[in-house]
Formats: sequence, structure tokens, C-alpha cells
Amino acid sequence: FRIYDSCEVYPGPYLNVVVGANGTGKSSIVCAICLGLAGKPSFIGRADKVGLFVKQGCTRGLVEIELFKPPDNIIITREIQVANNTSLWFINGKPATLKTVEEQIAALDIQVDNLCHFLPQDRVGEFAKLSKVELLEATEKSIGSPEMYQFHLELKNFRERERELEVKMHYMLTLQQLCREKTNSLEKMKQRLERYKQDVERYLEHKRHLDLIEMLERKRPWVEYEDLRAQYTNVKESRNKAKKDLEILKERQFPRAKKIEEAEEKLNSLDMKTRDNTANIREISQKIKQKQDALEMKEKKIDEIKQGLRMKKDEEMDRQKRIHNTQEIIEAWKNELNTMAVCENLQPQIDAVNNELKKLQEERTNIDSDVSDLRAEKSNQEREHKRIVDHLGQLDNIMKMKEENLKGRFRDTYSALMWLRKNKEKFKKKVYEPMMLEINPRDSRHAKYVENHISSDDMRAFVFESQEDMEVFLIRDHQKLRVNAVCAPAESYAEILPSRPIEELHQYGFFSYLRELFDAPPPVMSYLCYQYHVHEVPVGTEKTRDMIERVIRETNFKQLYTAEERYIVKVSSYTNLTLSTNTFLRAAQFLSGSVDTDERRQLERQQQNINNMLKSLDMRLTTLFERQKNLEHRDNELRQQKKELLERGNRRKQLESKIALKYDSLRQLEQDAIDLEKESQLANLKIKEINKQKAELVTEFMHLTKDIIPRNILNGVLALQRSKVIAEKTRLESEYKPGIVRLKAAEQWFHELNDKKRVLYENCRELMKQAREVCNLSPDQDFPKEWRISFQALPNTLEEIDALLNEKKTMASCFTGLNASVVEEYDKQTQEIQQLTKYLEEKKNELNNYKQNISQVKERWLNLLKDMIEQINAKFSKLFSSMQCVGEVDLHVENEEEYDKYGIRIRVKFHSGTELHELTPYHQSGGEKSVS
Repeated sequence: FRIYDSCEVYPGPYLNVVVGANGTGKSSIVCAICLGLAGKPSFIGRADKVGLFVKQGCTRGLVEIELFKPPDNIIITREIQVANNTSLWFINGKPATLKTVEEQIAALDIQVDNLCHFLPQDRVGEFAKLSKVELLEATEKSIGSPEMYQFHLELKNFRERERELEVKMHYMLTLQQLCREKTNSLEKMKQRLERYKQDVERYLEHKRHLDLIEMLERKRPWVEYEDLRAQYTNVKESRNKAKKDLEILKERQFPRAKKIEEAEEKLNSLDMKTRDNTANIREISQKIKQKQDALEMKEKKIDEIKQGLRMKKDEEMDRQKRIHNTQEIIEAWKNELNTMAVCENLQPQIDAVNNELKKLQEERTNIDSDVSDLRAEKSNQEREHKRIVDHLGQLDNIMKMKEENLKGRFRDTYSALMWLRKNKEKFKKKVYEPMMLEINPRDSRHAKYVENHISSDDMRAFVFESQEDMEVFLIRDHQKLRVNAVCAPAESYAEILPSRPIEELHQYGFFSYLRELFDAPPPVMSYLCYQYHVHEVPVGTEKTRDMIERVIRETNFKQLYTAEERYIVKVSSYTNLTLSTNTFLRAAQFLSGSVDTDERRQLERQQQNINNMLKSLDMRLTTLFERQKNLEHRDNELRQQKKELLERGNRRKQLESKIALKYDSLRQLEQDAIDLEKESQLANLKIKEINKQKAELVTEFMHLTKDIIPRNILNGVLALQRSKVIAEKTRLESEYKPGIVRLKAAEQWFHELNDKKRVLYENCRELMKQAREVCNLSPDQDFPKEWRISFQALPNTLEEIDALLNEKKTMASCFTGLNASVVEEYDKQTQEIQQLTKYLEEKKNELNNYKQNISQVKERWLNLLKDMIEQINAKFSKLFSSMQCVGEVDLHVENEEEYDKYGIRIRVKFHSGTELHELTPYHQSGGEKSVS
């Protein structure tokens, strides 16, 4: 198309600006919009044939435009053939005719042939050539309301019809003159019939009475029917409105119900997937565990084989050493035997050493028992210390999450908190951190009650026990942070009792006061009792909600909570009526994770006590170990002394016996030699076979591990998806619940109106049947027009009809001796003038109606037109003023009744020394016309 092989443009909302150098294809986009919206080449002003818009060298071009139209957009495609200058049209990919495309575009009020709607740069001059009348019509079509241009057309048609009627009226006046002449002739006949005049008048009057009686009797059942039909119509409208409201409520509830159902299905699907995946993971994990156990067993077998080989090597080395040692010992004993003297009497010394060894052994036994007890106590204390550290870590994680929440929502408050923790020494009394960190709900389900009761400003406020400390905090080294701070009351309100025990309120479904649902430091609790009266606000259940009117009437609480709603009760100072408002509780944001500060302090005290106990146990153990070491050293000395004494007493016999035994041991050691090379080869063969088995197990283990990793990831993804679905389902159910209550009430109201409508409809049918019987009308016969006209002149209520009926019957009974023939001649003579007079009156009424319609349409059209032109003028003048120029737009009227000559006048002034001039094709320059 034009210079493009292919180009796709995505317009945004409001003003779109296409910027580029000359020849880059800006105008091509405008041409594509015009031609793609069924515009003619002449609308653009560049070429007279559509084939000239196809890029040179190509045989065809294509423009596709997507138009916004809920619920489904429209895609219009125009394929231009160069050979014969024809186009193929498609709507949403299906072939269509040009007329169909034009109808679709007209339905969206797109007017590419209107210069006020679509103004290509090559036709700017033509805009200036538009007459006032053409400019007005183009403006009405482009930005006027849909009925404005229609009103204008109606006014033109009315004016044309008015001119035709005025011509006809002139002709009718001539006919009326002829009628007057005939009336004069009739007067002469009347004079001849003067003697019958009284009888005629009496007859006519009697006939009028009878006719009126007949019409009244005919109208009476119709009035009854109309009264009942009016009731039926009102009930039907109310019923239709109730039905529409019910359908709207059902339509509103249906998407939520559908979404809840979809969420439940999705949740069940996720649970099923999770169960299946978990079962697979469990099965694979069991197999992995089996493989791990098998690998460990193989490893143990290898270790056992290596250990066996090492033991054999060690055994052989030990055998060699023992042979060598045995030989050395035998040689030493032989030398000692040769040089040994006569035995001495050493028994008293041996007895003394034995007694001292016995005492040492008793003391060592006591010390071992004490060490064992202290070690057991230390182990218990260390386990308790680990439990406390783990628990404190969990509490720190919850507090860290709450601090991150504070940082994300209130960065200034978080910065002030960090400053406070570093500068606690600047304050005389303890300063409490923001309430959202200090308040800890005793149950996470109760957090929503606390958050809905305490303002978000106070939830992030610091709490001070003295005004002086608060002033120091607010200065904060001249930091420019926006932080909230409150001062606890001087007199504590934390322990103040409620006005009524909670046991008295159990009958209403209340289970606690708000204060009992959370923990907070005493100054914080004192402030909340003083400011928010949390000790006087009861919290109830669904039972409370079901009997809420009785609760409000009998308890006189100013604020209370049900399971999902908050109620505020006030008494009007003007009417003394009790007024209540209820709001649904929003989910907790600040207190979703709670930390029991008392529990935390107790854990920290326990941790300190355990640390002190561990230090004391370590000191006692060190002392016992030192004493144990000394006793062991003394025991060794005594045993060595005893050994020496015994050896000295019976050394010779022992030596001879020992030498003989050692020779036997030496021979045995020499016979027990081990072939280490053979044992090593056998061990390597066994290890090689086991390693082969291990390689197979490792391969299976790796396959199982690769299989379980994506399943574990899938479990995490499913858990996240399940959390999101549960949150969405909870939100939908909270939104769905109040709508169900309104839906049930709407259904009940609709059924009541429907029953009432059915009863009224049956009654109307019966009355209609009676009315037709009175008028001798068949069920399918139309109501006579003359009767409808006659009925309009009669009373419209049953009371008035009955009164008039009685009056006319009485009057008719007074007329006697009347003859209809007297009137026939009179009627015959007067019939012509009556017909002419009636025709003249009808035309007068028609003319008056036209004038009235013109007046009404004119007023509505002029109001819309003047408002539109005032808006255009205001913006036009403002834009010209911003260019240091002057511009005005006003309505041009030559004759108020000549609606086809109304127009828009544009006047501009570009130079300070000139006057305002009307925008014309000749007075302004080309640039001034383009700007205008």
C-alpha cells in the first residue's frame, strides 16, 4: 500500500501523533484509514482511482482495520486490485459487500466523508470553503448528539409542511366563504321551518339525553376495566422491574458463583494432582532410600574387606614385633636372672600400697559418678537451650516478616524504627515500637477484628509513656520523616473492667470482648482501652448476626462485631431513633503473623538461666577433671610401686616361669605366619566385584533422583497455585454472601408481584368480557373510533358517571310526543356546511399541531446546538489566545423560522492591528486557514 510493503499500526487512546520526515509514509497511514473504512479516493484529494494507492510494481494492495465494538471487535479488510480498480471486502475474514461494510461503519458513527470528522491535509482548503450551513450540518454529524441532526431535519420538514398548509388554508378560506353563502340559504329554510324549531330542539335535546345515557352505560364497564387495568399495569411494571432487578442480581451473582465453582474444581484438581504427585514422590523416595541403603551396605562390605586386610597386615606386623619383643624380653629376663639377689621380706610395704590404692579407687568412683551426673545435666540443658534458640528463631522470623510488611507500606515509620533502636539511650522511659509490631492476636483468626477496629494511622504509631520523650522522638535529629506517635494516658486503663461480664452476653452469641483477643504491653493496651474502648467492644458469631436487631435493641452497645461484619450504633439527636451501619470486615494485613511478647521474654529469661547453668556446670566439671587427673597420676605411681615390690619379692620364680612361657609363645608366633600377598589379591577381587554392583546402583539412583526433582518442583508450584486459589475462593465467597441475601429478598418480592399480577389479569379479562357484551362487540372486533371519541368527553370516574347517568335518565323521562321527521329536512340542509366547517377546523388543528411540534423540536435542537457551539467556542478561543491571536465560533441566524439557513460562523484575527474577520476561502492566507 503506497510506499509500504507491510506496516502495522497500533493506535492508543485519545490523541495519536505520527511523526516523521517528508516521504516517510505518514499520509499513507491516513489514506489507509480512509479507504479501509469504505471511503472514496476523492475524500483524500490525492488520486481519483483506488488502484493508484497500491505500491508501484505490485498488482494488489491490502488494508485491514480492527474496530472496537463490544463484545466482539470488527475486522474490516479491503483488497485492492490494480488491474481493474476494484476492491474485495471482508468482515472478520468472511466475504462481504460494500453496503454491508458501510452499514457496519455507520453503526459506529464513523464519517470519513465529513470534513469535521476526517480532515486530510490535501482538503484543508475545502474546509475553509464550506458555507455556514454546510459547516453546521457537518459539525452536527461529527460531534453533535445523535438526535441533534435529526431534530434539524425535522425542523426543515416541518417548515416545508407549514408552507404547504398555509397555501391550503388560503384555499380553505375561499371555500369557507362559499359555505357562508350556503348558510344564508339555510337560514331562509330555517325561517320557513321556524314553527317546527321548538319540536326539533326538544327532539334533539331528548335524543342527546338518550345518546348520552347510552354512551354512559357503555363507558361505565370500560371505566371499571380501565381502573383495574391501571392497577394491573402498575403491578406489571413493578413486577417487570422486580424481574429485571432479579435478573441483574442473578447475572451479578452468576459470575461469582461460577468463579467459586471453578475455584473449587481447580482446588480439587490441584489436590488430586498434589496427591498423585506426592504418592509418586513417596514411591520414588522409597526406591532412592533402598538404593542408598544398598550403596551403604556395599560401602560397608568394602570397608569390612579393607579392614580385614588391614587387620591381617597389622596382625602380621604385630606378630613380627611380638617375636622381636619376645626375644628381647627373654634375653633381658635371662640377664636379670643371672644377676638377681636373694629375696627380701616386702609384704608390709605391699599391704600399705594396697590400702592407699583402695582409698584412691573409692574416691575415683565417686568422682566418675559426679562427672556422669554433671554430663547428663549439661546434655539436658544443651537440648533445652537448642529448643529455646529454635523457638526464638521462629519468633524472630515472624517479627522479621512484620517488619518487612512495615517497611513496604510505611517506609518513613520503618526508618524511624531503625533510628529508635540505635538511640534508646536518649529516652527516659521505654518507647514502644509501632503498634502493629507490639500487638499480637492470641489467634490468627481474630486479627481481622483488631485491624478493623484500630485505624491504620495508629497501627503504625509509636507509643510513649511521657510527653517529653515523644517530643524528643518527633525532633529525631531533624529527620524529615512522616511518623505517627501517641502518648499513653497517665493513668493506666489496661486493666479496667467492662461494664457487663461477658457471661451475660453469651445468649447473644458473643464469646469475648475485643481486648481479650490480643496481647500488648500495658501502655499500648492502656492507650487502646482509652482511645478505642476495646474492653467494651464485644465480638460475636453468626448467631449474633442472625439476631442483630434484638442485640442492638437490648444491649445498647455502640460498637460490636459478628463473624464477618462490624456494626456501629448511634442514636439520632433529632428523632431519638437508633441508627446502625454495618460493614464487612476486611482481611488482616498488619497482624497476619503474631508474636507472643510474654512468651518471647520468658524464653529469653530461660535462655539466660540455661547459659548461666552451663557455665557453672563447665566450672564444676573442670574441677572434677583436674582432681580425676591427679588421682589417676597417684594411682599409676602406687601401682608402679606395688609392681616393683612384687617383682622384687618373687622375681626369680616369675622370671623362670615367664621365660618358659615366652619360649612357648615365641614358637606359636613363628608358626602363625600370614601370606599377605595372597590375602591382598583376594581382597581386591572382592572389592572389584562390589564396585561393579555399586556402579549399577549409582546409575539407578541418578535416574531416580532426576525423576524426583521435577516432581518436587511441581509440588511447590501446585502448593503456590493452591494458596492463590484458596485466597481467591475466600475473597469470592465474602463478596458472594451479601448478594445471596439480596437475591432471596428480590425473588420473594418478584413472586408476590407475579401472583398479584395474575389475579388482576384474570379480573381484567372478566371485566373486558362484560364491557364487550354491553357494547355488543365480538371478542375479535375492534373498538369503534367514534365511541372512543365520545368516551373522551364523558366523566372518567365511576362516581361521576353514575351521578350523570341518573341525572340524564331523569331529564329524558320528561320529554313526550316527539317526532323524528321534523329534523330530517333540517339535517339535510345543514350537513354540507357542517362537513366544510369540520374540515376547516381539522386543518386549523393540523397547522397548530405543526407549529407546536416545530416549537418543541426547535427548543430541544437549539438547546443542544447552543451548548455544543459554546463548548467549541470556549476551546477555540482558548487555543487562539494561547497563540496570541483571537478566534470565535458562533451560531449564524438570518431568519429564525428558516431552519435550512442556520449556520456556524468562524471569525479569526491573527494580527493585533486588525478586526475579527469571518473565515473564508479568500480573506485569510493558506497557513491561517490551516491553523483555523
